Amino acid sequence: MVAATRRFIGLIVLLLGLLSMAACSALVVPTPTAVPPTPSPIPSPTPIGYREGWILTWQDEFDGPEIDAANWTHEIGGNGWGNAEDQFYTAEPENSFIENGNLVIQALEQRKQGKPYTSARLITKDKFSQTYGRFEARLQIPKGQGIWPAFWMLGEDISTAGWPESGEIDIMENIGKEPTMIHGTVHGPGYSGARGVGASYSLPDGRPFADDFHVFAIEWEPEEIRWYVDDVLFNTVTPSDVAGDWVYDHPFFILLNLAVGGQWPGYPDATTQFPQRLVVDYVRVYERP
Repeated sequence: MVAATRRFIGLIVLLLGLLSMAACSALVVPTPTAVPPTPSPIPSPTPIGYREGWILTWQDEFDGPEIDAANWTHEIGGNGWGNAEDQFYTAEPENSFIENGNLVIQALEQRKQGKPYTSARLITKDKFSQTYGRFEARLQIPKGQGIWPAFWMLGEDISTAGWPESGEIDIMENIGKEPTMIHGTVHGPGYSGARGVGASYSLPDGRPFADDFHVFAIEWEPEEIRWYVDDVLFNTVTPSDVAGDWVYDHPFFILLNLAVGGQWPGYPDATTQFPQRLVVDYVRVYERP
């Protein structure tokens, strides 16, 4: 009887051991082999000035400490510039300077060389010119009676051909008494001055342009020039639209200036405040691939 009991107890112990081993085996979870994650490609930053469908050929972002003399020349004088303007253009740092990554052209109420105002006019003549392409600038223009900011172009051959035979493309002009309207115009032989061919544009919400920065541009092709504000097309001119020769088949250079007074805008009055500032974030030029 004792022997049988011992055998029974042994079987119980053996059975419990087997059950314990089975349970432990069931609880062991194999560790999966770690698979390294596929690294995501680092996106390339979009280059400054990138515009799809175009190749950037020239730019000034105005990020340096001073105006880049390799890009711009100051035109100096107070001869009225053909429009009976009332400012004297200088190269003085109070009239044109870099501030917070912008070019500032500043008109001041101060007498110089018989003129009651000073300002600045910057050009790329003999430093950069191009035939055809997209020419654009991001600007914040001023406003006020008698104030006349402009972003425009002249034929590189103006010294020999003269004006208007060399051609003129006004990308953006504004006369301060019309704060909600800008103009895009061409001038050439037979259609210069008041007979220039162009169109005006106002923002859809009727706000003054001086309230913010806007991108003003042209896209110039052999027989067509198109004008844009913030990529909105507002004017197109072709050879059939002008009353004389189409003189837009050679290099043009860039001008930025802030005039005071003249036959078109009129002259400052008691409502006009100074200083007046044309602020330029950048100027960029492109060509087709």
